[in-house]
Amino acid sequence: MIDIRLVRDDIAGVKAALARRGVDPTEIDRLADLDLGARAAIGSRDEVRATVKALSKQVGEARRAGDTVRAAQLADESRAAGDLERELNVVAESAQVEVRRALLYLPNLPAPEAPDGTGAEDNVVVRRWPDVDPVYSDAQRVPHWEIGAELGLLDMERGAKLSGSMFPLYRGFGARLLRALSSFALDSHSDEFEEVRPPTLVLTGTMVSTGHLPKFEEEAYHLERDDLWAIPTAEVPLTSMWRGDVLDEADLPLKLTAGTACYRREAGAAGRDTRGLLRVHEFDKVELFAYSTPEQAPDLLESMVARAEDMLRQLGLQYRVLDLCTGDIGNSAARTFDLEVYSPGVDMWLEVSSVSWCTDYQARRANIRYRPEGGGTPVLVHTLNGSALAWARIWAAVVETGRRADGSVVLPEVLAPYLRGDSVIPARG
Repeated sequence: MIDIRLVRDDIAGVKAALARRGVDPTEIDRLADLDLGARAAIGSRDEVRATVKALSKQVGEARRAGDTVRAAQLADESRAAGDLERELNVVAESAQVEVRRALLYLPNLPAPEAPDGTGAEDNVVVRRWPDVDPVYSDAQRVPHWEIGAELGLLDMERGAKLSGSMFPLYRGFGARLLRALSSFALDSHSDEFEEVRPPTLVLTGTMVSTGHLPKFEEEAYHLERDDLWAIPTAEVPLTSMWRGDVLDEADLPLKLTAGTACYRREAGAAGRDTRGLLRVHEFDKVELFAYSTPEQAPDLLESMVARAEDMLRQLGLQYRVLDLCTGDIGNSAARTFDLEVYSPGVDMWLEVSSVSWCTDYQARRANIRYRPEGGGTPVLVHTLNGSALAWARIWAAVVETGRRADGSVVLPEVLAPYLRGDSVIPARG
């Protein structure tokens, strides 16, 4: 969440920044009013608390002086003040909860460099690969769900039989390909990122820390009996690994990677782009995550985007990089770059990675700080996260791009070591 002191010190600046994201300025006015009321309630409580403390001291002095009548009178006043203090404390705590709740619903301030815009149509394409668009054959223009069914790689019907629509079931070489992609990614990042295998069911506080709750509760899967949430991304547990802790600056940047299943109630469930693997409720993904100082963050953002790009080039997939506009970046992000691959069988650009710099927005929610090497008060870390990569759509693009006229599928050579040397999914007779 944003720093309430920004609202107190520069409410006009906060309004202007969040207006770039489409936030109504009256929401900031409401937050300022709530904060003013909370501070007034805290002040009233603290005044009475000081009175209780002073009266308690006077009671002791009167008793030591043998003035029992005065001591009894002061004790009665102290009890009455104590009752008032407890009443005022309830009001003050309730007011503070309201301020925090309002902060939890506000998005992060966008970076000045983020392009202005209201939606996906205003995102800026910053580069493409390769420089010249490939020419795709008719064999590559077959959608992956048809290829998957033909070769026994993907069985959406049996997945739906088990779990409902938009839960894919991979079979045979299809399942092996999915596993190979994750292994390839984790090995690719092991030079700089520590591999972690976190739980995929997490506490409410863990979801709040990243910004997924409370605002996006309807998009998440909740196990109400145990009050646990299925993670929508490994960013969620990785963000909270050091929740409430103070790190040493010498340990930053702290880089982590994790391969997990992810669960989302996709917005496309109403019918848009729901064929095959275009939108699914469960998918595997390898995540990159980093805690950093503010100074380290810009270079980290660039390097994480570069890692995702390098993997796409190794997989031989046509892609483009988009600088997301202020109206399209996620709630917690200040700056985001999306990577989209071209999937010839469905003739669509598919988002396969989103790399974001969240400044101190998540760290303030999770209370994660670092101790500066030069001494002084601990400072909030900055967090960065990115997919490298999300596999459902990569799987689709690999299968479609690699399809040959005889119905077989040629796979990227970089995956062969993870497929027992195989590099072709044979056609079925």
